[in-house]
Amino acid sequence: MSLKVRSRIPYGNARAVQVKTDGEMPAVHFSVDPHGEPQCLWFCFTLEETEPAATPADGKLRLVLDHCDNLAGVTDPSLLMPVYRPSDKGWFRTKRGDVHTEEDGRCSVAWEVNYPSPALDVAFCFPYGKDEVGRLVHKSKGYWQTDKIGLSHNGRPLMRLRNNPTAPGKRPGLYLIARQHAGETPGSWVLDGVLEHLSRTRKNPFLVWTVPLCDVDGIHGGDYGAHGLPYDMNCGWGATPRRHEHVVIQNDLARWQERCTPTLAIDFHAPGPCETGGVYCRLPPPESNPELHKEAVKWAHTLKDALTDEFAAEKFERAEEEPGPLPGHSFLRYVAGTLGVCAVTVETPYAMVGTTPLSQKAYREIGRRISDALIRRKT
Repeated sequence: MSLKVRSRIPYGNARAVQVKTDGEMPAVHFSVDPHGEPQCLWFCFTLEETEPAATPADGKLRLVLDHCDNLAGVTDPSLLMPVYRPSDKGWFRTKRGDVHTEEDGRCSVAWEVNYPSPALDVAFCFPYGKDEVGRLVHKSKGYWQTDKIGLSHNGRPLMRLRNNPTAPGKRPGLYLIARQHAGETPGSWVLDGVLEHLSRTRKNPFLVWTVPLCDVDGIHGGDYGAHGLPYDMNCGWGATPRRHEHVVIQNDLARWQERCTPTLAIDFHAPGPCETGGVYCRLPPPESNPELHKEAVKWAHTLKDALTDEFAAEKFERAEEEPGPLPGHSFLRYVAGTLGVCAVTVETPYAMVGTTPLSQKAYREIGRRISDALIRRKT
């Protein structure tokens, strides 16, 4: 038995790794690398057995996340339920974690998984990146067109998908984004479900432009992305953009407005890591544009009805959180207050709705229902 952890992979994040074999089962201890940011949450790595012949039959091991009380938004570590993927198989979600608190108050959480044979991928939630976007585009059989609209802060291509020619028209328009915070992969899986349904239905009335991977640098590098120094991506929109991605997407929003009747923008996120109440919407403040706030409430009602009690939080409409201390706006405040377009944020939990674990299929179903609801309201 010789276990090795690899974190220098796309989306990779794990530090202070220790493999311990002195207990009742092997244990792999690890911590989350904050990557120079004040808040951290995301982790992703591959666990390999370098001596496959020594792999115990039907063996188990423990994954132990140390210092879990330092992670962003963790109120109950037992509610953290990461995902894992054995070689040549699909992703599984762990059961609730086993929390251990030291005498001095330090906290860790552990999960039991099958021993890797020969390898096991582990992540905080189901990873989603450019490969998944590529599969979505391929499955659409030409419905989604891919365009480079500029570069990221660190020079990576920033991609936008669209479902129409570029000539101006009067179709109602949707502008959809996800992953302003790199670790919030539930938003990507829900958007994936939205876009897949739109590509399959003949009833779609919308011109749709979408940037599925906003913080492409953070996604590739394994960042969490929220409240990163010197600015959170969702706090820097407006006349003085704080990141180059803001410049690129704001210019693209202007092009989109010229080619449709702008109807709605949606920003897909994930909430605090221990929230299990269900999907909900954040709305721009009434003072940003009172009429558009009323319209956002109507869209929120439409989405809640579609998600039903199976997925929707009881408290579905919520005020948007205040932006950071530096000048700038959130995406919602910029779109509603500056562009004059209705906008909402959709927040989807990382692990569970109630006591029901969320799978990739469930995320896509949430997206399908959202897509269907948008279409029904506009046709």
